[in-house]
Amino acid sequence: MQKFIFPILALAALASCRSTQSKAPGAGAAAVATPTSAPVQYPETRKADQKDDYFGTAVADPYRWLEDLDSPETKSWVTAENKATFGYLEQIPFRDQIRERLTTLWNYEKFGIPQQEGDQLYFSKNDGLQNQAVLYVQQAGPEGQAEVLLDPNKFSADGTTALAGTFFSHDHRYMAYATSGGGSDWQKMKVLDLQTRQPLSDELEWVKVSGAAWYKNGFFYSRYDAPKAGENSLAGKNEFHKVYYHALGKPQSTDRLVYEDPKSPLGFRYVGTTDDERFLVLYLTDGKADGNRVSVRDLQDRRQEGTFTPLISSYEFNNSVVGNVGDKLLVLTNLQAPNYRVVLIDPKKPQEKNWKTVLPETEQKLEGVDHVGGYLVASYLKDASSLIKVYTEQGEFKHDVALPAIGTASGFGGKRDAKQVYYAFTSFTYPTTIYKYDLATNTSTVFRAPKVDVNPADYVTTQVFYKSKDGTKVPMFITHKKGLKLDGQNPTYLYAYGGFNISLTPGFSVARMLWLENGGVLAIPNLRGGGEYGEAWHQAGMTPNKQNVFDDFIAAAEYLKVQGYTSTEKLAMAGGSNGGLLVGATMTQRPDLCKVAFPAVGVMDMLRYQKFTIGWNWAPEYGTSDNYEQFQNLYKFSPLHNLKPATYPATMITTADHDDRVVPAHSFKFAAALQAANEGPNPQLIRVDVNAGHGAGKSTKLQIQEWADVWSFAFYNMGVKPFGK
Repeated sequence: MQKFIFPILALAALASCRSTQSKAPGAGAAAVATPTSAPVQYPETRKADQKDDYFGTAVADPYRWLEDLDSPETKSWVTAENKATFGYLEQIPFRDQIRERLTTLWNYEKFGIPQQEGDQLYFSKNDGLQNQAVLYVQQAGPEGQAEVLLDPNKFSADGTTALAGTFFSHDHRYMAYATSGGGSDWQKMKVLDLQTRQPLSDELEWVKVSGAAWYKNGFFYSRYDAPKAGENSLAGKNEFHKVYYHALGKPQSTDRLVYEDPKSPLGFRYVGTTDDERFLVLYLTDGKADGNRVSVRDLQDRRQEGTFTPLISSYEFNNSVVGNVGDKLLVLTNLQAPNYRVVLIDPKKPQEKNWKTVLPETEQKLEGVDHVGGYLVASYLKDASSLIKVYTEQGEFKHDVALPAIGTASGFGGKRDAKQVYYAFTSFTYPTTIYKYDLATNTSTVFRAPKVDVNPADYVTTQVFYKSKDGTKVPMFITHKKGLKLDGQNPTYLYAYGGFNISLTPGFSVARMLWLENGGVLAIPNLRGGGEYGEAWHQAGMTPNKQNVFDDFIAAAEYLKVQGYTSTEKLAMAGGSNGGLLVGATMTQRPDLCKVAFPAVGVMDMLRYQKFTIGWNWAPEYGTSDNYEQFQNLYKFSPLHNLKPATYPATMITTADHDDRVVPAHSFKFAAALQAANEGPNPQLIRVDVNAGHGAGKSTKLQIQEWADVWSFAFYNMGVKPFGK
């Protein structure tokens, strides 16, 4: 069945631009003088006399007015800030050359993981510089010729409307697909007839955190009520998520309500159906605990119409139905297993004492399981790299899947009658390659390999383990050209996330290859708060332990300096979303740690984040200011509230005006406060993308422009000129 992926803060913790590098045009990076340009003239930002009382503590919020994203004053401020930012960037002499180089590197075919439906194969491909990847279809056999099925580049004139998901009916006749505009999390759901290749009249709106779970002549899905007149979807809360059933050919107004909880405004309600359409699986979160409940309905039993049988009633654990074996369900869970296990549950006797363990917990985290072709394909993590093992449905080990190197394998999905499946493999210098895997013979063959001008032999990736402040050993991947001199003079890009149970595993990025080919070092530590070592590692970085994450990040930077990779003047730190919070908190605690900082789409106001869109969903990770003890903890590290007069790193905050996940007001307020607090000569800029969102579906053009500005800003402020000149 369709995998259930928990709604999280970021779509992609690791900024993996699926592109590559050709041969470096120069020998490396040359040192140049530190920038001596005139100081940036920031727009004047009005301060209001706004204070809030938190359990007797008065907290000033002078830039509260920037939360009104539609006000003329806010829009004028954004325009003025962008003018200052792009005025600064335009003076960097090698900015155009970096953008041109990135454009060249990006220009190669990139393939998505194919999905077989009947005798047809569906996959995405970007020819190189297309703003959005195109969905293709071909016969599954060796003679199949690919044809365009859907071209998202034609969805909108500016190329910013993306294909956000595809959901095939179990009889392979129809495909529901979701689109999102301008990077928004709001989606529209439409339907394509795969026989005629013509769209149906169906169009569903106000869809969010949803798939399309097919059943008979329609599908189940989740949505919110339409916003009331005048309500701003980027500012208001998303409340009362509901599940509906949509019958093909009917207007959305006639959709049948399947599940709601009128007593609980927060939380997500998400459904899936098993491949045989026997079971409807309902997942529930409550916005308070970190996990989810699971309930099921046997769609063959008319007595269960309108009811659900609880399988797992606690919100404290993460659970996902992998599939069914007859009238029993295979469930991936971390209940009584912090590293996860697979159990078989009989819905008629769902009590835990009746569960049968199919795949027991191991020392390695069980990251995911695919039930396909009569097998269980299990994806484990060993020190943040993939291990793939194949078992029978009864849990009997069959074999390991041989992977090309240490890296990340993903995919392996398919139907219960599949003979082969497809997966992608990637690593830091290994371009994403698609493989076809034969389940019976345990053999992998290349299906699509990108034709790129990258020589992995020119680079080396090592994994080190360094000690954090409290003595905890933390792993970190370090990638650079072979023969690197450990003289402390190498420009280094330190990227991390540290939250929401997300694992940062090796992945190829064309943008980062430009950094590497110019003598840069890429360092990615696996901080606590992530999912690399199971739930214990995750909880070690959650509230009230969030400071561990910042300590891990600081220790990574210090390790890189002590070992001679870099120095303070040659170090940049970066992170997005929860990682933007990481950078913001670290630079307020240690403004002397690095030369450059890139907090992207970050959660910067930890006292008010829960008041916007789906911010309430992050409460289990962070805690909220509505609780006294949690307020005390948040107030200690909230980036907005811990800025003080100091010399801060050269900082470029990035956000987007249509980000309805981490609303841009976080970055607006932080930028205003940072510009007021900075006492040193380093620039404090904010770069606001227009008609873009949190990151998903961002067009190729916008990605290239942003990365060109990031690398230009980093090299320029480090006093380094790229391309060996």
